[in-house]
Amino acid sequence: LGAHCEAAQPIPASEFLQRQRQLALALHELNASAYIAEPGASALFFGNISDAAWHLSERPLLLMVSPLAADGEISAQVTVLTPYFEETRAKLLNVPGVDVSYVAWREEDDPYTVGVSALPISNGGPIYVDGMIRHFVVEGFEKVTPGVKVLSAPLEITSLRERKSPAEIALLKCVNEVTVLALRAVQAQMYIGIRESQVIKMVDDALAAAGVSERWALVLFGENAALPHGTGTDRVLGISDLILIDAGGTLFGYHSDVTRTFQLKESQIPEDHYQLWWDVHAAQTAAQLAARAGVITAEVDKAARALLIGRGLGPYFTHRLGHGIGLEDHEAPYLRGGSDDVIQTGHAFSNEPGVYIEGKVGIRLEDCFYIDGDGKPVYLTAGVGGQAFDPLHP
Repeated sequence: LGAHCEAAQPIPASEFLQRQRQLALALHELNASAYIAEPGASALFFGNISDAAWHLSERPLLLMVSPLAADGEISAQVTVLTPYFEETRAKLLNVPGVDVSYVAWREEDDPYTVGVSALPISNGGPIYVDGMIRHFVVEGFEKVTPGVKVLSAPLEITSLRERKSPAEIALLKCVNEVTVLALRAVQAQMYIGIRESQVIKMVDDALAAAGVSERWALVLFGENAALPHGTGTDRVLGISDLILIDAGGTLFGYHSDVTRTFQLKESQIPEDHYQLWWDVHAAQTAAQLAARAGVITAEVDKAARALLIGRGLGPYFTHRLGHGIGLEDHEAPYLRGGSDDVIQTGHAFSNEPGVYIEGKVGIRLEDCFYIDGDGKPVYLTAGVGGQAFDPLHP
């Protein structure tokens, strides 16, 4: 396991500079003054500032990017707004960029007044903010810029993070592949009579051995899996129980999310549970066949749902088909009914249909995929076999 991702590399500084320039170009086209994000996925994408590297508090630290026009060229002005007493620590964040500036606010200052003083807002263009920014930060900027709108970033900006680069896809592939390998390694160690908590520890150990960070696992046996996110019990594995493991973690900030429902060699699974497993597998396949660049995301959800409805299982598929994945485990866009988002090259999603019959059984199969340059879906787990092969071979 440890060797699988040992050659993986973090996103290079050159790619951060390219992202910042793309953001500046989008802001210029939108006649916007700036884009602002708190530590988190978007600040990590544009400025290498994660919420792990800088925990959120009542004192704002903000990544601010503005477009600069000079000699017919558009470039990114990158500014970090930081508490004054934390300025030295802020400068250790290793924010990539050309001439990154740090603007510090003292405890007696209004941080938003200090922040706005560093932004080129003379044109009155809107300030766009990351969709996950806290409301008090938005209110702070609204108060000190009465003639300027403070708005959530539009698709022209959010799509920059939604559509993954080859370097991002490479990391997503590696971390999702090694998560599948970890689950297979755990299956080989399991036995009838083991507890859910023991398996959680085994999954964590396997992912840790693989070099995966921010690890997590959901382990559910038998009817416990009929609640998609579990019951909080510590059930013992019985001979007739299917095993559901939903697990993931990060590699250089990029997430894996894999679910397998499987059996052991010595298991004696009821025949109707086997049939349900194959029904869910067929729904996953139907969704994958429907996913293409240019298709509305709701249509992919519909493809999986229609198959299960046709087999009388519609009421037991109780959640959306999937979510975007990247620097967040769950991010836009989503594969769900009612969505009008359009799938584009570079998008990455989970494909995770399920059937949940309370008091009886729960089955979910999940692999993430991306849309390649030809507009076709490719499983991020394809390098280790892609979809689960059958209930005994996850």
